[in-house]
Amino acid sequence: MTAPGTDTALAGTAFSVIADAVASETATPGGGAVAGLTATLAAGLVAMVARYSSAVGDFDPDAVAARADELRRDAQQLADDDVSAYQAYLDATKLPRDPDPVARTAAIRAALDAAADVPLALAMVAAEVAELGELVAKDGNTRLRPDGVTAVQLGSAVATSAAALVGENLRARRDDPRPARAAEHAATARAAAARVARLPQATAAEPTPLPHAHP
Repeated sequence: MTAPGTDTALAGTAFSVIADAVASETATPGGGAVAGLTATLAAGLVAMVARYSSAVGDFDPDAVAARADELRRDAQQLADDDVSAYQAYLDATKLPRDPDPVARTAAIRAALDAAADVPLALAMVAAEVAELGELVAKDGNTRLRPDGVTAVQLGSAVATSAAALVGENLRARRDDPRPARAAEHAATARAAAARVARLPQATAAEPTPLPHAHP
C-alpha cells in the first residue's frame, strides 16, 4: 500500500478486488478504509444531485458540487491513509520485545496516536458530507431527494464509525481531546440524518428535469 499523501492505491483498484480484499484474512483494508470509501461515494452522490439541481434562493448547486468534489477526493485519500496508518501500527507490534520492550511500547503508542488522526479527519469530512447532503435533499432536485438522503445517511454512518475508531485508538489516553472532537462531528452528522428523515417524499406529479429515467 502507498504512504499517506502519495497517489492512492485503492482509487485505481476495481471494486470487486477491494471487496475481496476486505473479506480476506488480511488486516487491511479494514473498517477505516471501508468508511473512507463509503464517504467517497456519499460525497459523489451529493455532487451528482447538485449538478442536476437549479439555483434557488441561497442554494448554489455549483458551489455545493465543487465542495462535494473536494470532500470526495479527501475521503478517497483518507481511505488509503488509513491503510498506511494501520500498517504502521502492525509493523510496530512486530518489533521485538527484547532487548528494549520500552522502545516497542513507545513505537506502538506513537503509531496509535498517528492512526487516530486519520479517522478524526474522516469524521470531519463525513459530517460535512452529511450536511451538504441535507442541503441538496432539501433544496436540490426533488426527484433526486432519495439520493441526497442516502448521502446523508451514509455520511452519518461514516462519521459515527470514524469516531469509534478514534476512541479505540486512543482508549489508553483518557486526557486526549480527539475522541470528543470526533464524537461532535458524529453528532452533527446524525442530527442531519434525523432531519432528512422527516423530509416529505417527492411526488410523481413533480417535474423531472433529467435527461434519463431515474428511480
